Amino acid sequence: MKRLLNQKRIYVLMLVLVFALIPFLSACNKGGSAEVVARVGDESITKDDLYNLLVKQNGQGALNTLITEKIIALEAAKQKITVSEDEVQKELNKSIEQSGGQEQFEQALEYYGYTEADIRKNIRTNFTIRKMMEPRITITEEEMQNYFNENKTSFDTPEQVKASHILVDSEEKALEIKEKLKAGSDFAELAKEYSTDEGSKSNGGQLGYFQRGDMAQQFEDAAFALEVGGISDPVKTGFGYHIIKVEDKVAAKEANYEDSKDQVKENLLQEKIPDEFNTWLQEKNTEYKVEILLNDK
Repeated sequence: MKRLLNQKRIYVLMLVLVFALIPFLSACNKGGSAEVVARVGDESITKDDLYNLLVKQNGQGALNTLITEKIIALEAAKQKITVSEDEVQKELNKSIEQSGGQEQFEQALEYYGYTEADIRKNIRTNFTIRKMMEPRITITEEEMQNYFNENKTSFDTPEQVKASHILVDSEEKALEIKEKLKAGSDFAELAKEYSTDEGSKSNGGQLGYFQRGDMAQQFEDAAFALEVGGISDPVKTGFGYHIIKVEDKVAAKEANYEDSKDQVKENLLQEKIPDEFNTWLQEKNTEYKVEILLNDK
C-alpha cells in the first residue's frame, strides 16, 4: 500500500541549513588533537587526520552554511523579525499530519537522520527568510490569473475518502474482527489491539483523507465503494487483510479562480522566494564584507 509504507514528505526546506558535520568539525578542531580514533594494524588514525579530511571534503559547504545562518540572524535582529513558537508549532503539526501521524513522522526523522529540534530550527529559519523576502516580492493580479489558468487542474478538488483500517495477516483473523464489530466492539479499540500497521494502529487505524492513486488498488476500490459509516468485508492486498471503515467522503469539485486566489498567491510566493533569497544573500555578502579564510588544503 503506497501510503502505508512510503513516508510522505517531512518538512520541505527552502534551504537546507542543517549540516550534520558542522558540530563534529568544530569539536575536532579545538586546538588540534592527536587522539586516536581508529587503528589499522599498527597504524593509527588521529582525530586531526579525520578533521583534515572532513574539512577538505566538506569544509567549504559547512562554512557557507554557517555564514548564511549568521547573515540571516544579523538581518533578522536588525529588522526586528521574530518567529513565534505558535508559528513553529503550527507548521510542525502540518509536517506531522502530512507524514501520516506522529509515529510515522518520528520514523521519517530517524530514517533521514534528523531530530525534531532540527526540524523546528529549519521551520524557524524558513519563516524568518519568508518574512524578510516577502516585502521584496511583487505578485500581480495578471500573474495570478495566468498561473491559475496554466495550472487549473491542480486546484481541482479530487474525490476523497476518509477512512480507518485494521490490518492483519490472515483472512481468518480479519473475519474474527468483523464478527466483533458486528457484535458492537469499537473499531478504534480493535485497531489498537489487532492491527499490524504500526503507522496507524495507535491512532485507532485512522488514515485520514486520500484520493485515488494513494493506496493499493484493491484497498481504494473497496473504500470508495463504501458509504459513509460502512465497514468492509476483509480486503486482501499485498500487505495482508484489511477491514476498512469509511468515515467521510468529499465529492470532486472543479476549481474556480476566486476560491483559489490565496493558494495561487502562496504558490507564486514559494516559487519566487529562492531566487529572491539568492539575490539578497549576494547583496548581504558584499554588505557584510564576508571573507573566507578557511584553509582546506
